[in-house]
Amino acid sequence: MTPPAKSSPLPAVKNLITDVPGIAVGHATDARLGSGVTAIVFDKPAVAAADMRGGGTGTRETELLNPIGTVERIDAIALAGGSAFGLEAGAGVAACLAEQGRGFAVGNVRVPIAPTAILFDLLGPGDKEWGRYPPYRELGHAAAASATADFALGSVGAGTGATTENLKGGIGSASATAPTGHVVGALAAVNAVGRVTVGGGPHFWAALFEVDKEFGGRGLPAKFPSNDKLHLKGGARENTTLTIVATDAVLTKAQAARLAVMASAGFARAISPVFTPLDGDIVFAAATGRKPLADPVRDLAAIGFAAANCLARAIARGVYEASSLPGGIASWRDQFGS
Repeated sequence: MTPPAKSSPLPAVKNLITDVPGIAVGHATDARLGSGVTAIVFDKPAVAAADMRGGGTGTRETELLNPIGTVERIDAIALAGGSAFGLEAGAGVAACLAEQGRGFAVGNVRVPIAPTAILFDLLGPGDKEWGRYPPYRELGHAAAASATADFALGSVGAGTGATTENLKGGIGSASATAPTGHVVGALAAVNAVGRVTVGGGPHFWAALFEVDKEFGGRGLPAKFPSNDKLHLKGGARENTTLTIVATDAVLTKAQAARLAVMASAGFARAISPVFTPLDGDIVFAAATGRKPLADPVRDLAAIGFAAANCLARAIARGVYEASSLPGGIASWRDQFGS
């Protein structure tokens, strides 16, 4: 089988979503809790949209991302563990940005816009007996305050307690240049109900799209299982892969919404099964508006092509880079080495 065309890897970059100019990422990791928050912060408000395909998504302020919504741009995105309790992470991120004078202007008041999505990690290792109030608001503030161009991958931030059906999950990221020359990046917090590896082996479903052995360079298995079984982790609302794709292109909200839809293909290239009633899978799409489109149709198609590939790679990296928690599920490296 001929491998699909690939978008070009960026030269001399970090292979992170922050290769897209105007983006910083911060984590707040609570090892005792076994959970955390990841904040994606834009240096200037970004046009954004979302595509929600899972059957159990938990979100805050995502309705305003609808192309018909009044608010055109957002200041940050918060990804958190903690299930519904983690939605408070968005308030912490917003509080941090408010301290910096950021936000949507309403008269002489500014309201930071930080859409939030959560994953379920409450049954994993860690002490979840936090008392009256969950810690996610403070974790959100800390994550936003620490946002930089360089950030860790694996079992950090929102990926701290993340798992897949058979292996530890975590934070992954990747970047590329689209055929148009626009920069594209992706970030994923991988907590899928299914698997990102083929059968019980070390090979990633996303291997066709791997760049420079970023998740081990194992390639595809010599033979795919002819009767691969359905593998599902846990029950309803216990799983979710949270993702964001970003580009330096100038996009409208409607174009960002189409980008999110196209990027969702990356899920299917990296996870099996996906978009089930048991998942809360979501793709945020953001445009920092540094480089116009020469052709609004063909250029957007090219950026979406690159974003889907980037997202598949980021999901695989999230599992490849993860480390197991004490008493928790084994990591890919525990099972297969480096």
